[in-house]
Amino acid sequence: MNKKLYIAYGSNLNREQMAERCPTTKVAGAAMLRGYKLLFRGQRGSAVADIAPEKGRSVPVLVWSITPADELALDRYEGFPTLYRKTDIKVKLDGVLVECFAYIMTGNRPLAMPGCYYYNTILQGYNTAGFDADILRRAVDESVEESGV
Repeated sequence: MNKKLYIAYGSNLNREQMAERCPTTKVAGAAMLRGYKLLFRGQRGSAVADIAPEKGRSVPVLVWSITPADELALDRYEGFPTLYRKTDIKVKLDGVLVECFAYIMTGNRPLAMPGCYYYNTILQGYNTAGFDADILRRAVDESVEESGV
């Protein structure tokens, strides 16, 4: 079975959600994705997480070890290739640079506020992983601020 490493930065940080969607996944570790920022794109009140390159910024991520069946399930959930595309990204995991992939939003959807349920799903993932929830709150605030709404 050929496994891949997948970077989660949004609702797939939530271990319960991932256990339901992809029961054979295993967390390979937590990392900081350097040179990217977290933001939210889509319709107001239902925007979803995305990442974009930005010097000096970092996004906390979980790196998952996934099977081909897990990847197919994630492709469906993430709306690949219409809503999200797959991008290869390197991240330091336990001091070693590893090749992973992440889903990054296609097109130029507007910045907006996520819904409460979606936000809380991500927040639970942040809390379980021990990530700084201020990074998540700042991403929401910046997305709303930059949207001009």
